[in-house]
Order: sequence, then C-alpha cells, then structure tokens
Amino acid sequence: MIDKAIIDQWSSYKSKTKTPFYYYDVDLLKQTVATAKNEADKRGYILHYALKANANPNLLKIIFGAGFGADCVSGNEIFRSLQNGAKQETIAFAGVGKSDLDIQIGLYNNIFVFNCESIPEIENINYLARLKGLKIYNIGLRINPDVDAKTHEYISTGKKENKFGISAWDFDKVIEKLETMKYLRLTSLHFHIGSQITDMNVFVELCQRVNSFNQWFKDRGFELEHINVGGGLGVDYQTPDKNLIPDFATYFSVFEQNLKLFPGQKLHFEPGRSIVAQCGSLITRVLYIKEGKTKNFVIVDAGMTDLIRPALYHAHHHIENLSSDAPEKVYDVVGPICESSDCFAKDVLLPETKRGNFIALRSAGAYGEVMASQYNLRELPHAVFSDKLGSVK
Repeated sequence: MIDKAIIDQWSSYKSKTKTPFYYYDVDLLKQTVATAKNEADKRGYILHYALKANANPNLLKIIFGAGFGADCVSGNEIFRSLQNGAKQETIAFAGVGKSDLDIQIGLYNNIFVFNCESIPEIENINYLARLKGLKIYNIGLRINPDVDAKTHEYISTGKKENKFGISAWDFDKVIEKLETMKYLRLTSLHFHIGSQITDMNVFVELCQRVNSFNQWFKDRGFELEHINVGGGLGVDYQTPDKNLIPDFATYFSVFEQNLKLFPGQKLHFEPGRSIVAQCGSLITRVLYIKEGKTKNFVIVDAGMTDLIRPALYHAHHHIENLSSDAPEKVYDVVGPICESSDCFAKDVLLPETKRGNFIALRSAGAYGEVMASQYNLRELPHAVFSDKLGSVK
C-alpha cells in the first residue's frame, strides 16, 4: 500500500505536480534486489537484469550497484547498461533480430555473450567479428524448448510456433556451421520461455528439457561453461500488498532440485518483471466523472500511451483512489486517448471518486514507463522517486 505520508506530500505539491507520472518506491526496489541476490548467491547463481522491463537510469544504478549483470536486447540497452554501472563482462545480448549496428556495439564493448537465435545470425556475427579483428567472441545458442509457459500468448516465447530460438531439429546444422566459424566460440545454452509465469511446474518442465539438451551437446563433445534459463517469474498483480517481493527462494529451489548441471557449469538467470514490477505505480489524476445510464466512468489524465499493458494484454493492475475513503461505487476507469481500448479497468470498486483525486495503478514498474509512447502527441510520463519527492515537477 502506498504510504499516507507520501500521499500528503503529493497533495502539498498539487500546484506543481504534473500528472501522470511513475512513482517508484526505492526502498522496496532495494529490498527486492537484495532478496533476489541473496537467494541466488546462496546457490552460486548469476543474475542478469532484463532491461526490457524498465530501463530508468535511477533504477539501473541500484540494480547494477548490487552486482547484477545485464540482459540486453538492443545496442541502446547495452549503452544504457554501461552508462549506469553494468560491467561489460556481465552483459548478455539476446534478440531474434539483432541489427548489424547492434552486433557491432556488442563486439566493440567486448560483452559477455551473444545469445544467437538462428544460423543466419551466427554467420553474420562471425562476419562482423572477422571485420573487427582476431578476437574470438563467445556465443550461446538460444534454444526453443517447446515448453508452454501457460501465460498470455503475446508473452509466451518458448513454444515451437514462436519466433524465438533454435529448435532441436536444427542442432546438427548448427554444429556443422559452427565448425566453420573461426571467430566464434560456443560457451553456453540459453533459454527463455515467457513472462509472468506463476506455475512452478512450468519451470520443472523447463529443467527437464534443459537437462536433455545439455546432455545432447555434451555427448557431441561440447564442454559448455554456462547454462542460462532466462527469466519469467511472475508477480502478484491482483493483491500486490500481500506479495510485494516475489518468492525467489522457491523459484531458485525449483532449479536447484531439478536441473542437472555438469561439473564446472554456471547457472544464469535473467529476471526483469520480478525485480521492478511492484516498486512502481502510475499516478494519475481524475479529470472528470461521467455518469451514464449503465456505467459510471472515471476519466483520468493517464492513458494507454502511459501504460499500455491493459490495452495490449488485457492485463490487470490493482487500482486505488489515494484521495478518498468515501463509500464505494462501481466505475470504469478510462483514459483520454481516442481509442476504445484506452481502458484501464471495467466495473472496479473505488471509493466515491471526484475530479482532482489521485489514482494509483499498482504493479506498474515493469513494462510501464519503458513502453510509453507519444501517440496523440502526448508527452511522455516523468518519474518520481520515493527518496526524492521534493523534486516533483
């Protein structure tokens, strides 16, 4: 729950507080980062934060300052990581469509590994590496394990019909091709099956597939140093205050109990949503209350341009009125964008709401600010941090 003292501070800044904005609970982020790192360190696991979840520099400084590596999917994410404390030897670079410029950024910064998703990509990285010089670069193979993540179809990435990864029937071709790649060295296998996974049995199945693939490569003479199982751990969007910090202990235990590493192999994870989702809220202000025959609408100044998840995925975010404790009424909470999809929630119970009330959309720290757009020529939302409330503009 957002602290009442913070609400009072927002109210005191009303004349200069511009909504909508993202509010980040810095203490919660630090607690989450520390919990994940401690549980990983107990088991000797290595963490790379997935920048695609949230690339706000203030958050990155905290995450990388705690010793996380980086999981990047673009050259600009590599730059952002390096600018905010990530070490180049901890940067893993994934993505099904790496451009030549993206690859060159990775090569010139001597990153930890390129996680490759196709034979043509492997050929291109080798070609660009040859142009750069004589150095041998580490690559991993992103494997499509055909595991159903049991999540929304748009964020499922590990089934055979998804565009991501190399499928088992191409392994022989990949090995044959790697034998001709003079500037690349295969050091790892990489997996990522999707996002917002809450069923731990999905990760058990992933472990079983990883064990099989790991053995397949060992039988063919590959002594792989690293296994990367990606991220995907979900968070509690329904009742965030009950589970502000995900259960990293149980999550890592699933891999500890089910994954069979060979001697010397290191296990890597790429958490994103689970690190930052709960520390962020989108704060918006009520513009109008519109009463209809069958619906009452709360029209707020935030829209799908600021938080696209409900429009894109029909995603749920817990909504709170921070300014009212009146008896509850049923509302649809909608934004100002000229799209019917610009709706945050339907038939939600809120205290009776009035123009000027502050509304919080919770668990918005992941895939919120980073996916904002300027459709309708709207301004991008700014960010406010719990330890810098006096800087609200």
